[in-house]
Amino acid sequence: MTTLFIDADACPVKAEAERVATRLKVPMVLVCNGGLRPSPNPLVFLKIVDEGPDMADRWIADNCTTGDVVVTSDLPLADKCLKAGAKVLQHNGEVLSIANIGPRLATRDLMSDIRAADPFHQGGGRAFGKADRARFLQALDQALTFRN
Repeated sequence: MTTLFIDADACPVKAEAERVATRLKVPMVLVCNGGLRPSPNPLVFLKIVDEGPDMADRWIADNCTTGDVVVTSDLPLADKCLKAGAKVLQHNGEVLSIANIGPRLATRDLMSDIRAADPFHQGGGRAFGKADRARFLQALDQALTFRN
């Protein structure tokens, strides 16, 4: 059975994911360090992990498997989940795969090095908007509809 895992601490699309999961009757697990209220929805489970760096990521990577869907913006977590056989979506609806995760990790590392070398270099992308939310909904619906 497919499970939808949400890296929930900073996820802007939790409500949208819950609506899609409920409509398709897919269990959903919100994984966080705390601060979220449990949902009354019987398909939504809240997993609170110990505080600490990457504890939620570690729990998701250890528990996802082939056919599951993971929603995260964390590229190292996405890489681990893809290697475990899960499908991975970012909050903006971008689908990550074995084919595109390597270049994304390399770019992430390069930008980290640039920021470390030049403290005045300001990164940051564009704001999360309605179009991103719509792309996410479409990508999640497709990922959960066409399950392994």
